Amino acid sequence: MRVHRIRPDIGVLSDSLPVPGLGYLSVNAFVLLAAEPVVVDTGLGLPGRDFVTTLGSVLDPADVRWIWLTNPERDHTGGIYALLAAAPRARVVCTFGTAGYLSCERPLPVDRLHLLNPGQSLDVGDRTLTGFRPPLYDNPTTVAFFDDRSGACFSSDCFGGPMPTVDLAEAEDVSEVDAEDVEAAQLLWATVGSPWVVNTDPGRFLGTFQPIRDRNPGLILSAHLPPAPGVTTHMIDTLGAVAGTAPWVAPDQAALELMITEFDPEGDFEAEEDDVH
Repeated sequence: MRVHRIRPDIGVLSDSLPVPGLGYLSVNAFVLLAAEPVVVDTGLGLPGRDFVTTLGSVLDPADVRWIWLTNPERDHTGGIYALLAAAPRARVVCTFGTAGYLSCERPLPVDRLHLLNPGQSLDVGDRTLTGFRPPLYDNPTTVAFFDDRSGACFSSDCFGGPMPTVDLAEAEDVSEVDAEDVEAAQLLWATVGSPWVVNTDPGRFLGTFQPIRDRNPGLILSAHLPPAPGVTTHMIDTLGAVAGTAPWVAPDQAALELMITEFDPEGDFEAEEDDVH
């Protein structure tokens, strides 16, 4: 994992996953250095990822007061149980649905939960974090949030997109990527991660971006895109056009066999397989 500061009070813990046929997907977690420090998502749960040790390069895990899980998928919750052990004062901010989802694997301790729905807020000492349902999501329990002090929007999966290389997936700023490549990646990922969007009414879908337009955040922090300062309006305009477009068609067995033959036997596909096993 790579660690950097996108703002004096915001640390980025960036990682990535190869997605055969699509590229490399950013998998970001964040640290909000508020008066009561907040960790936003907890990275991948794959072997070799020590989330707590990486977090320790930004702040002492014991100082964490809040762990905001924007959704319960494994690319957001890989380090949650290790972090709960390392941060005894921390409480998990999530929805009732997220807590239930995680209970299928290992229940979160009920006395360390802070349930929060879209539209509700959390005071973390020197700022208020306000939850909202992002326009695009792959899990119905998703809650993104706005930080009223930094002006950042922590958007969960929304605004994500696969990048052509590992270095670009883990870049410090999305401006390092060609703008047309970013647009294409976001439109692709919208139909991959939120396939329901192609069946929505374009006008109503565009209206779901209004909370973001109203806040006009200067920084978008997506779990699946390099940090994006100063391009919020442009990205809304890009994704606002995805409703009613053609659905993404996933690879079938023939395509999988072709992918396998095209990968170097010692390259990314086999390396990722080794990681899993």
